[in-house]
Amino acid sequence: MNKNISHITRKNNLDLKISFEFFPPKSDAAEERFWNSLHRLAPLNPSFVSVTYGAGGSTRERTLRMVSKITKDTGIFAAAHLTCVGASKVEVDEVVKGYALAGVNRIVALRGDSPDGIGEKFIPHPDGYKNAIELVTGIQKLGDFDISVAAYPEKHPQSPTWNDDIDNLKRKIDAGANRAITQMFFDNDDYWRFMEKVEKAGITTPIIPGIQPIHNFTQISNFAKRCGTSIPTWLEARFAGLEDDPETHSLVAAAVAAEQVTELVENGVRELHFYTMNRSNLVLALARLLGQR
Repeated sequence: MNKNISHITRKNNLDLKISFEFFPPKSDAAEERFWNSLHRLAPLNPSFVSVTYGAGGSTRERTLRMVSKITKDTGIFAAAHLTCVGASKVEVDEVVKGYALAGVNRIVALRGDSPDGIGEKFIPHPDGYKNAIELVTGIQKLGDFDISVAAYPEKHPQSPTWNDDIDNLKRKIDAGANRAITQMFFDNDDYWRFMEKVEKAGITTPIIPGIQPIHNFTQISNFAKRCGTSIPTWLEARFAGLEDDPETHSLVAAAVAAEQVTELVENGVRELHFYTMNRSNLVLALARLLGQR
């Protein structure tokens, strides 16, 4: 499915919204990089910044601390990730209440992956939320939260069919989610085909493309295989042989990401969510390319 690409605009995209995902740092040095990256991106006025949540709540305290500090220090809306993994409903509800007490009312609600690894069968806690639909419903009962959920342009690897996958998304939206953010994808045609399915299902809630700049092709490729994201042959060819050539790798990564986001924006996408890997340079360059100041 080919989209017609118009001339790339040189003026500011004043109606374009961007947001960023970070993960909780595990050391003092990593935390310093975290804050340096965040402060470099803050002047772009993101609509929100999200912070991930480790399997089984392993980063629960750090996630809460980082999200609270982001809002306090920068004034940017911050969203805390939350999963169903390894916790009872009572335990998850206590986390939600803790977010509320800290002034955090934005949550990215996810089922989460099995502790045994991405792709392994998810077995819910016997007293826990079984899926993201139940999690969204539970969060809604505890207060007025702004909730984001996940969407999968190439279908969730554990969904039996596309109909099941779209139905699951619709049920999450109907349970009270305000938007969905997609898993990373590298072929925009996958996103357009997915959006056709979304529209046919009558889903009108915003579906924000999740963009993964390729800081390390080998790492991203391995992660993509585990989570069901395809790596196009043309993309693999662009990075072939660049394992020991970081400068060229960086230039190719910038070009690839620039092509992807400009095509999306030129064809009507008005909001993008960047998976930053706690790095700012490439994401900042892409935002500038799109006219953000």
